[in-house]
Amino acid sequence: MSKVTGYLRQVKGLSMAGRTSSNHWVMIDGPEEFYGSNAAIRPKELLLLSLAGCTGSDVVAILQKKRAKVEAFEMNIEAEQTEEHPKIYKTINLEFVVYGRDIKEKDVARAIELSETKYCGVTAMLKGNVEINTTFKIVDTTETGLINQ
Repeated sequence: MSKVTGYLRQVKGLSMAGRTSSNHWVMIDGPEEFYGSNAAIRPKELLLLSLAGCTGSDVVAILQKKRAKVEAFEMNIEAEQTEEHPKIYKTINLEFVVYGRDIKEKDVARAIELSETKYCGVTAMLKGNVEINTTFKIVDTTETGLINQ
């Protein structure tokens, strides 16, 4: 079993700076009405990006291994949380958007499935506690080239 360590330091109020074993810093904060400075991402929002980053990087890597002609990749994330405390995510919807030429639907579907069931540790930790729904869209750039967004 490998160990990951972390460090969190208060900057001011609820503004915090944290880093883990990879030695990269991230800022988190809270809203002004709860003693924060509204200067950085909220901890639960960071969880959403962690999920998307984990599964998204799996999908891109798997598609690259399949030699898919992926020109760009993005994800849309939407979550619903409870109204009562602790306010937790009940559902998270992830839409994978793959831009490229001759991308096969079955390859994208399989890449998402492998991420969900085998590779993404964030999905594995959330599964059973949060309903995670996934969809995908392929944008064929054969005629138009990559669309800058």
